[in-house]
Amino acid sequence: MELGITSFAETPPTGPNAIEHGQRLRNVITEVEQAEAVGLDVYGLGEHHRPDMAASTPAMTLAAAAARTERIRLSSAVIVLSSADPVRTFQDFATLDLISSGRAELMVGRGSFIESFPLFGYSLEDYDELFTEKLELLLEIRDNEHVTWSGKFRSPLADQGVYPRPHQDPLPVWVAVGGTPESMVRAGHLGLPVALAIIGGDPARFAVLVDIYTRSLVEAGHDPLEIPFAVHGIGHIAEDNEQAADDIYASFMETMTRIGRERGWPPMTREQFDLMRSPEGSLVVGDPETVAAKILRWQDILGIDRFMLHSAGVPHDKALRSIEYLGTEVSAIVRGPTRTSEQ
Repeated sequence: MELGITSFAETPPTGPNAIEHGQRLRNVITEVEQAEAVGLDVYGLGEHHRPDMAASTPAMTLAAAAARTERIRLSSAVIVLSSADPVRTFQDFATLDLISSGRAELMVGRGSFIESFPLFGYSLEDYDELFTEKLELLLEIRDNEHVTWSGKFRSPLADQGVYPRPHQDPLPVWVAVGGTPESMVRAGHLGLPVALAIIGGDPARFAVLVDIYTRSLVEAGHDPLEIPFAVHGIGHIAEDNEQAADDIYASFMETMTRIGRERGWPPMTREQFDLMRSPEGSLVVGDPETVAAKILRWQDILGIDRFMLHSAGVPHDKALRSIEYLGTEVSAIVRGPTRTSEQ
């Protein structure tokens, strides 16, 4: 199983973990270096346009990290394709792929936040239609140097060349899914790998979606064994379970409460948090043995090929230590002796 890290470059605006955007982005680059040093496979950075998240242009930060690493794969997590230009998005990640000598991945999604829609002049009423059309164009650009295309939301292309072309052929494109069957069907029919964001509830409830995805792959003539499937879980690793929980609780509670005010949710409580970090919960928080057991449970239930730990809001030194635990102690359990010896 591949292991990796994702981040939104969170910048808590208040409290002991408050940090300004420039320092947070520099910390991200250090985290990528640490992830490579301990043998992790991938680092993903997500696009957001909020004061509490610094990564509005993931490709730029990942390119800086590419210049300081040699092996680790560098991914968006995600690009909000619904409000992006597929031509520019492809060019950004083709450039990243060239700078990194073929280590770029492009993960796209519809987005769980709405700030990018008014920012770039799109209507939320077109939420799904925008993504469908733009994904079509992105794949057309990926697969063809010259593109003839027309759609509803963008000016047409008439035998237009799109450059530069990436080092990898084709450039890997993943679809991030939050839990809708329609998204799984679409990704399966297109033969695209999926990254499933598990944010709440028992992950076992997502097994039906994995089955839908697998059946959609087969129906479209794709071999599920050749297309990777990933999950993304929020979490943190420390020397013991209570320390890990104490490290992440304040920032997680603050973030969820702040988002809850925007969406009409009640404030997060410690009781809810502790339930979420239980063996059947969605938070991947604990010591290396506890975290490894949860990842292996998810692998058994969902058949995952890649697990990505989302480290959210903890101080930089603790985030680096968590990455170290994932790449060493957790990896040794999850990957087993044979895989570990190959690293």
